[in-house]
Amino acid sequence: MSKIQLTDFICHYKLENFGHEKTLIFSNSLGTNLSMWEDNIAVLSHHFNILRYDKRGHGDSTISQDQVSIADLGNDVIELLNYLKLDQVYFCGLSIGGLIGQWLGINHSARFEKIIISNTAAKIGTEEGWQIRIKQVTENGLESILTGTAERWFTPDYRAKNPDKVQEILNSFKATSLQGYTACCYAVAGADFREQLHHLEVPTLIIAGTNDEVTTVEDGKFIQKRTPIESLVTLDAAHLSNMEHPEEFAKHIIHFTQH
Repeated sequence: MSKIQLTDFICHYKLENFGHEKTLIFSNSLGTNLSMWEDNIAVLSHHFNILRYDKRGHGDSTISQDQVSIADLGNDVIELLNYLKLDQVYFCGLSIGGLIGQWLGINHSARFEKIIISNTAAKIGTEEGWQIRIKQVTENGLESILTGTAERWFTPDYRAKNPDKVQEILNSFKATSLQGYTACCYAVAGADFREQLHHLEVPTLIIAGTNDEVTTVEDGKFIQKRTPIESLVTLDAAHLSNMEHPEEFAKHIIHFTQH
């Protein structure tokens, strides 16, 4: 684990060099830290070096702003890649990480060989809905939405069979900086790529969960229809599909990047 000072914050990251030519960078969902990818690493480590990082105000990364944009978060990725002298990489982002991936593909296509965006949409929710979420957690804390978060993130079957995994990620969610969480809520609320997707010319894989009520399969199909070079696969999962089906998720990435 390492920390570096970027322009606006101290970024916590983990770069695992498995001796490969190519590196895969992961971008976490809202309210999680880089540990959310832990179960995907064993399979992926045979094909990529793995770079994980905590976005501003999440995990062990700091934040100084009350609001950020997806452009801010996307530029953080570019700055991290520049610092590590990584020229062209594969990118995988889930949820808000998928919004970051769309922004990167539209604005910095030369830096990415291929992009995977999972459980995301060109626009996630409504600004009104995000304002309600911000008000809720500001007044009552992140603990007040733990039950709803678990229900959105995991299917009932996964929750029943993996209570320790669910509790572990809920604990990391609860430990997230409130300032970091709400600042990134503003980023999601303001992000809308529906009219820009035709500029995303990096080969892109969309992964959608058939039980995801936050970012639906229809949201994935919307991106697929408007992105020039794309593929769409579905998993029998809710919002955190990489955790519900870690090996299958990883194998889709491998197949997409190797062909």
